[in-house]
Amino acid sequence: MKVLLGMSGGVDSSYAAALLKQQGYEVEGAILRMHPYSEVEKAKRTADALGIPLHIVDCQDAFYERIVLDFCDEYRKGRTPNPCIRCNAEIKLRFLWETAKSLGFDKIATGHYARVVRRRGRYAIAKGIDARKDQSYFLYRVTQDILENLLLPLGELEKNEVQRQADSLALEAAKEKESQEICFIQGEKYTDYIERACGKCREGNFVDDAGRVLGRHKGIIHYTVGQRKGLGVSASSRLFVRQIDPETNTVYLSDKKEEKSSFYIDDVIFSGATSALDLTQATQLTVKIRYLAKPVLVGLSSEGNRRYRVHSAEGFSGLTPGQSAVIYDGECVLAGGFINLS
Repeated sequence: MKVLLGMSGGVDSSYAAALLKQQGYEVEGAILRMHPYSEVEKAKRTADALGIPLHIVDCQDAFYERIVLDFCDEYRKGRTPNPCIRCNAEIKLRFLWETAKSLGFDKIATGHYARVVRRRGRYAIAKGIDARKDQSYFLYRVTQDILENLLLPLGELEKNEVQRQADSLALEAAKEKESQEICFIQGEKYTDYIERACGKCREGNFVDDAGRVLGRHKGIIHYTVGQRKGLGVSASSRLFVRQIDPETNTVYLSDKKEEKSSFYIDDVIFSGATSALDLTQATQLTVKIRYLAKPVLVGLSSEGNRRYRVHSAEGFSGLTPGQSAVIYDGECVLAGGFINLS
């Protein structure tokens, strides 16, 4: 079976290629040139070391239009995006699969720590075996046509084992520290990047719960809901960002910890769920509101137009508009969408 594996130059995709070869697949690599910092040369060296061909797929225009501009637009709306989630579904896996089909490959593969499973006749993403590295949260928007043809060879492995095996194979990437930064921004703050790409943001007012102006902010892209550090406001108690209103260019601050019993998710994508009924009738649903957040037991109700209300007796703290809420049934991803507080 011919497999086209997405290579980034990092240790995970490098070892995924080696592992698939060991399992008897006919493997070739593909690196997506998404921006000027794509590690094309490193991927070439890894492919050469593994003895596999490497395809270079240019998708810079699509990446900029769908991911970078959305990233900038979301911050300018007072929201906090996670560009990796959209990129996985709309760029990385979509371009990888379209390239694979055009070149006659049977499957595609990546180095993500997650699994593809079958649930009630559908393909779904499930959590990886390594709970500390599980990346199912980032893959909830991947569609059925791709899931059906996707191999995730690292989903059954622990990260420590992958690192150990990569070391034993003397892979170049095994020696390098993994980056946690936004891939298309290097050498500058994300706020500087946004202003360079989309123009300077206006200053505005910090306002407290009583409606009093506490000072001036630098522009709403500099803040995110829940932020406590770097506000530059003097107060008798510690303040955090409670709300960002792009219409009035106001950042609302509070000293009271706010916990909500419910919130909304918009632009919902079904993954393992077979229907809206399947989603709302399940009795053991949990939600993750951030990648590293503890799952919370929830109920769901449809609001129509791919919008759901998520509610829980446990309550939610740290909700951030623009981030993703991912709904699980045990290990399996059922659906997900973007957090909205109203």
